[in-house]
Amino acid sequence: MRIHHLNCGTMRPWGAPEGLVCHVLLVETGTGLVLIDSGLGLLDRTAPGRRFGPARHFVRPVFQEAETAIRQVERAGFDPTDVRNIVLTHFDADHVGGLADFPWADVHLTSAEAAAALRPATRIEKERYKPAQRTHRPTLISHTPRTGETWRGFAAATELTAITPGIVLIALPGHTRGHAAVAVDGGDHWVLHAGDAFYHHSQVDGTGRTPKSLIAMERIAAHDWHKVQTNHERLSELWQTADADLMLINAHDPHLLTQARARTSRRADGPQCGATPP
Repeated sequence: MRIHHLNCGTMRPWGAPEGLVCHVLLVETGTGLVLIDSGLGLLDRTAPGRRFGPARHFVRPVFQEAETAIRQVERAGFDPTDVRNIVLTHFDADHVGGLADFPWADVHLTSAEAAAALRPATRIEKERYKPAQRTHRPTLISHTPRTGETWRGFAAATELTAITPGIVLIALPGHTRGHAAVAVDGGDHWVLHAGDAFYHHSQVDGTGRTPKSLIAMERIAAHDWHKVQTNHERLSELWQTADADLMLINAHDPHLLTQARARTSRRADGPQCGATPP
């Protein structure tokens, strides 16, 4: 599978001078295209209040049409109707805004996240899940990662073979009730998209400092802060292992997006061909 690394939504939160991205994976498979998350979409530009909510005043999304997944798919020379499946790390607005641009695609997520999005139980859940993001009535296909079926030490995972072998949904709750990581087999390496399990590379690689505004935002948004901290520890251990066949990314760190693009470009120039980003 060829993997493209896209930024589907620049955001400029207060106190974070480097800004944030919406790191989306576009995966070429033998049965069509797959998106891992969808970033911001075309409709978000026209109705930011209903679709994104008050958080937009802090994270300050740019809402550029050129950054939407559907426009990037088109620019890469693909037919958008070939995007037949979208796998979500979770249902926050900055991860699902592009779903409405691919209304024909099946949307895959954990059962716990589907329950939270459709039947929010806490104040935070009621604020974060926007009904406007589902007015196009997406087909949601929920999965329960199987406990005991581990993936590199994570306790619950399930391979989404109905889409294609080599895409694994991994339970990683904490940021939301049913948050997940998604691992994709790129042939000569795996990409582990950790979603919002951490916000800044310093939380796992130990270099630099996490902006205080991002720490505050992460804690305020957390469904379970203790689990978020546990996820930081586990992902930090994974980073320190430094397996050559594993690329660890998250949803919002521009530094990790730049690293991922550089690494895939180097692989594309070598004997084993990865994908350069559109």
